[in-house]
Amino acid sequence: MNQLFTPTTLGSASLQNRIVMAPMTRARANSDGTPGPLAAEYYAQRASVGLIITEGTQPSDDGQGYPATPGIYTDEHVAGWREVTHAVHAQGARMFFQLMHAGRMSHPLNTPHHRQGVAPSAIAPGEQIFTLSGMKDIPVPRALDLDEIPQVINEYRYAARRALDAGADGVEIHGIAYLIHQFLAISSNQRTDRYGGTLENRARFAIEVAEAVVEEIGASRTGIRLSPGFGGMGLNHGDEGPDLYRYLVGELDKLGLVYLHIVHYGDDEILRDLRKLWRRALILNRPDRPREDIGKDVDSGLADLESYGQMTLANPDLIHRLISDAPLNAADPSTYFGSSPLGYAVGYTDYSSLA
Repeated sequence: MNQLFTPTTLGSASLQNRIVMAPMTRARANSDGTPGPLAAEYYAQRASVGLIITEGTQPSDDGQGYPATPGIYTDEHVAGWREVTHAVHAQGARMFFQLMHAGRMSHPLNTPHHRQGVAPSAIAPGEQIFTLSGMKDIPVPRALDLDEIPQVINEYRYAARRALDAGADGVEIHGIAYLIHQFLAISSNQRTDRYGGTLENRARFAIEVAEAVVEEIGASRTGIRLSPGFGGMGLNHGDEGPDLYRYLVGELDKLGLVYLHIVHYGDDEILRDLRKLWRRALILNRPDRPREDIGKDVDSGLADLESYGQMTLANPDLIHRLISDAPLNAADPSTYFGSSPLGYAVGYTDYSSLA
């Protein structure tokens, strides 16, 4: 675990250690998508880590999937997030904003314009989604026209610029489950144009989004999050999934992105392949990593940084607890999303620290 607590760099960002706070949706933004009143305190409490990756932030009205998630495309969003980045930087951590376009994982009740979600193809996911009126079936999305796709790509570009305006050190493109992943997967993408069919075509949208963001803010400020083992999207059958990710990661590596953030579900062969293909920093997240394995991926050289979600959520002073071998708080799933009936701060800024 020793290397985990040593400084490192991501592009021009100096990190005080190699532990990353993983992105976690908390659904506590104001109704206009501006970060909520305790967001700065929540993130600053956890800023003893090297890097904080924010909860998913939508790049447009179409990009919102759930109620009370934040955006980063209006002046109000920028002003609200600027308070957050200032508080985090004051505690020594760096901060990347995760850009998340929900695509078909949306409901008209959850978006500012109350319109149908957009996706590669008009195929519903067959799931329900939370709305302020309760759980609802996710409706069939509207398939994006070919001439609309450049505009969606530009939404990512614009959001990346606005993130830097808000004081972010960079952005992470979210490539799991939502719009980018929906282009990758045959189960959600049955297009017959240049964005569908072959694995090269289905990877095209992800690559073009990355190209646009890099062009706007630079490769040294752009990361991406992927998960070859993520289930339920038609990517786990035969060799198609691993082959697609080998191709995609190889193409993204050519763009010089500052990091690849992998959520790993156990296929060690594909993980080793991606490690070989990727020439810069690799952040590794193992959702069920036991405490005794913390730091092993960095020490072995398999990863350059390790990211943690629930541990950082429930332990604002995670670094101190790990160094001192102190007990860890357990996270309460009932307070993950939205404010509690007991109060806005419950399950958000009220987890105890050793101090």
